[in-house]
Amino acid sequence: MDAVAIASLVRQQEISAKTVITQCLDDINARNSDLNCFTTITAESALQQAASIDETIAQGQNPGALAGVPFAVKNLYDIAGVTTIAGSIISAENPPATQDATAVQKLKEAGAILVGALNMDEYAYGFVTENAHYGATPNPHDTTRVAGGSSGGSAAAVAAGLVPLTLGSDTNGSIRVPAALCGVFGLKPTYGRISRAGVYLFSSSLDHAGPFARSLRDIATIFDILQGVDKRDPVCSSRPIELCVPQLDKGLEGLRMAVAGDYFCKGGKEAVFTAVQKVAETLNVSQEITIPEAARARAAAYLITASEGANLHLESLRSRPMDFDPATCDRFLAGAFMPSSWYIQAQRFRQWYRDRVREVFQDVDIIIAPTTPCVAPKLGQQTMVIDNQEILVRPNLGLYTQPLSFIGLPVLSVPVKLPNSLPLGVQIIAAPYNESLILRVAKVLEERGVISCF
Repeated sequence: MDAVAIASLVRQQEISAKTVITQCLDDINARNSDLNCFTTITAESALQQAASIDETIAQGQNPGALAGVPFAVKNLYDIAGVTTIAGSIISAENPPATQDATAVQKLKEAGAILVGALNMDEYAYGFVTENAHYGATPNPHDTTRVAGGSSGGSAAAVAAGLVPLTLGSDTNGSIRVPAALCGVFGLKPTYGRISRAGVYLFSSSLDHAGPFARSLRDIATIFDILQGVDKRDPVCSSRPIELCVPQLDKGLEGLRMAVAGDYFCKGGKEAVFTAVQKVAETLNVSQEITIPEAARARAAAYLITASEGANLHLESLRSRPMDFDPATCDRFLAGAFMPSSWYIQAQRFRQWYRDRVREVFQDVDIIIAPTTPCVAPKLGQQTMVIDNQEILVRPNLGLYTQPLSFIGLPVLSVPVKLPNSLPLGVQIIAAPYNESLILRVAKVLEERGVISCF
């Protein structure tokens, strides 16, 4: 049952919020030892909030669009009274947060009930959620495989049915990669469209906040609740809110769509491109476009990410490097020693690349591309073979996501089912502030049975 359905039942008093949350907490307690999604469970406050929701309904008042819906957040979101660990033992020494992150606050105001915080790669630097401090989060569809990262706990919790919705963050693909590998919906909105206030940032000029869910109407509902200006986040857009839920059923009329070619049609397993083809054929899309210099954009994203991430952690890198996860420490150190001229040149290229992609969107409204180059690799797997070449797993899971985060485009990864295959995702991409167009296209695919959660 998705979040919208749960909230409807709670509002109609066919089930109480307390019952929903009690069942949810029981399920988490029974299964989390195997799935390792949650690092913190906020049972007491969740039950208190559920009682408050039920009382609000009993008094005939509006409890909110997500009344009684349990949700959880990547453990880099501030939760009042809980220490924001961001996957690190260094940050675990910090005092508890004094207030909720803006996104958490908005969901609570809509009646959703927070049940905990979720596992992630340390400081969001990774694509596999194999955390040296807090353990790996396995893929619910095959627990010998990774859930993806860095928001792996968020994607896996939704895929396993522990909660109907979660929040993650996306720097270079950290929402879209785990969404694809776990077979759920994951939305990276336009840069600055959702507030990051109270979120432990990794690379400020690249970081996005966004949701995971098991249905498209949930994604649209959550996005509508979360979008909007926030004085606590200086990059949060002041652009007027455009609600997506009322536009879901507008269909494809007037939309110009194309498949991303060149860079985006090589370097992956055959099934990945079969999934893209299936989506394109369903939408009757035959046009192919080239996003110029995507490989260089990915390289520039690496430089900016490493440099900004290292700068954030310089003091800890100097004083206690051994307390970092080994998988992140070396990359942060490399970023710390990067020449400033490299960073400046990467940012200059970023502006050029943004202008070129804007030109592409003069001719199309929607671009379709793969999300990952393969299905979920095995836990602990270091390399994989694609196109007869052995390549590293961790950096290459973001092959198709990094060139798009780089300039803040809105992207939805949708789950595509192929016969005898683990989950795969396809990215639906639009120009900035066109989330509604993405969701319209995805709604058609959902209605035609091409995309659905595993």
